[in-house]
Amino acid sequence: MDRLQTRELAFFVAVAEELHFGRAAERLGIAQPPLSRAIGRLERRMGVTLLERSSRRVALTPAGEVFLTESRRALDAVDAAVRRAQRAARPVSRLVVAMKPGGDCGLMPGILAAYDAERDAVPVDIVLCSAHERAGMIRDGRADVGLLHRSNTDLTGLDFAELLTEDQVVVLPRSHRLAGRASVRLADLAGETMPHWSADTSNELSVRDVGQLLQLIALGRAVAVVPASVRGQLRDDLVCVPVTDAEPTTLVLAWPQGGRAPALAAFVRTATIVASR
Repeated sequence: MDRLQTRELAFFVAVAEELHFGRAAERLGIAQPPLSRAIGRLERRMGVTLLERSSRRVALTPAGEVFLTESRRALDAVDAAVRRAQRAARPVSRLVVAMKPGGDCGLMPGILAAYDAERDAVPVDIVLCSAHERAGMIRDGRADVGLLHRSNTDLTGLDFAELLTEDQVVVLPRSHRLAGRASVRLADLAGETMPHWSADTSNELSVRDVGQLLQLIALGRAVAVVPASVRGQLRDDLVCVPVTDAEPTTLVLAWPQGGRAPALAAFVRTATIVASR
């Protein structure tokens, strides 16, 4: 079979996401009949049925579900290749690092200072973003490398190096019933309100940086189980209590799979050395 074109993948993704040929055609800016024919040709070339069609509905087959996931990844990879090539063509190269505000376990100042001394170092731009944005930014070429927590991040398609493993603590207002305890277990936190990390802050329990999280806890609206390094950012009206049965969390440095640019390699090497100290 000849290699598929990105246009064919884009056509399929539009239909698979809309589950309606008319809406997909409108989204793509083409007429519906050519789109239907293109999907039919795609299925014949692949030798599989991707979509079940009837007069009333369009549904993905199991093969279509798999192909949708892989098509999205392929299109994202093409977009990422374009972005990286465009950035590489700029007169001054820069390394873009994505991280959550306060999510470096205190390592970033030392990493940046040591990286400046590397022969292959380039200027570094730090992009602060939510926990759920960072892996996507690395995959689509908006960032070259990022700091992520392995336990709650999908690292598919990324290479990574483990930097630091930490125990977890619960952050509480000083007035909280558990604030005076030497340690707690997860069962002790049953019924407590836990915020979640999200770029969508329309929900009052969604936070995108440590400052927002700590303010929410100080107001008595929530508590949070977080890596122990957050101790260095605590306000006077908050306390940390170790959670003895919480799984340790591992900070990793992640970059696109197969990435070998000298500036990136130097940053990864520097970060692992600094973290090991």
